[in-house]
Amino acid sequence: MATRVREDVRSLSGPEKAAVMILSLGEENASKLFSLMTDDEIKEISQVMANLGNVSASLTEKLLIEFAEQLSSTGSLMGSLESTERLLMKVLDRGKVDNILEDIRGPAGRTMWDKLANVNESLLANYLKNEYPQTVAVVLSKIKPDHAARVLGQLPESFAMEVVTRMLRMESVQKDVLDDIERTLRTEFMSNLARTNRRDAHEMMAEIFNNLDRATETKFLTALEERSRDAADKIKGLMFTFEDLNRLDGPAIQAMLRVVDKAKLPVALKGASETLREMFFTNMSERAAKLLKEEIQGLGPIRLRDVEEAQGSIVQSAKDLAAKGEISIIRNAEEEMVY
Repeated sequence: MATRVREDVRSLSGPEKAAVMILSLGEENASKLFSLMTDDEIKEISQVMANLGNVSASLTEKLLIEFAEQLSSTGSLMGSLESTERLLMKVLDRGKVDNILEDIRGPAGRTMWDKLANVNESLLANYLKNEYPQTVAVVLSKIKPDHAARVLGQLPESFAMEVVTRMLRMESVQKDVLDDIERTLRTEFMSNLARTNRRDAHEMMAEIFNNLDRATETKFLTALEERSRDAADKIKGLMFTFEDLNRLDGPAIQAMLRVVDKAKLPVALKGASETLREMFFTNMSERAAKLLKEEIQGLGPIRLRDVEEAQGSIVQSAKDLAAKGEISIIRNAEEEMVY
């Protein structure tokens, strides 16, 4: 819910009034109120409270007067995720608090289906492709048609057709089945999504550095090494560069060759190592490899920034395929990169 500070008490919704009231009572009294509520009531109030932001003292006073003339203003309040968490910890165990906060941090929306509408179709499809076709059919029937269409387009073709068949045959879904699917989505998908969204700062900077030109990237990394070698090493370990395509297996390279911009591939390989070039050549037909070698040789001198732009485009293609689950990007022999 968007935070809006208003001077008219009548403009506040019921949950907003409750959230302001609870905050104004202080943690000890608020915890007593929470102990009398159901989990759903706590979750609804917490959602509003965590997004309340600044509440003026005058508005707080008006609201308190509305409830009881003898209550006075406690001054300006700040509703935040941290203050909400402290209150919840006084009356609930850690597991329940984590579930409530993960629901708040996750995509916005009151119901599970509202929340799914705000989830990227690739992420949702990547999760659903491992579920039973009947379950996927129910999920797609509950979300908006345009979103369902995009998710369907991201699923493997044979699996997607099975889902379509199930949707065509589907009658009304029993409430207990629907409740079970919602519960699974909440515990397995939404909670993991909320945790994933809490991005590590080094991972975020690695992605930014990946999008810098090579000269700027080197300049920043060198400066960072002087201030914090540990941070620089972590960022370099998380970065994925064009030469890191050496770590892909044959099927992954072949998948990339089907989607990369054919005009950019010769330019990108012009500035690549011999090892990486050979990796591409060996995963092509003999005739295609011969033509690509001739294209590279016929390019002549090329500006460094053009080579870097072409290489960046191909790296992004690899990341897109990895995000869809079509290839795996290996950082080293034991570890897999997740995007």
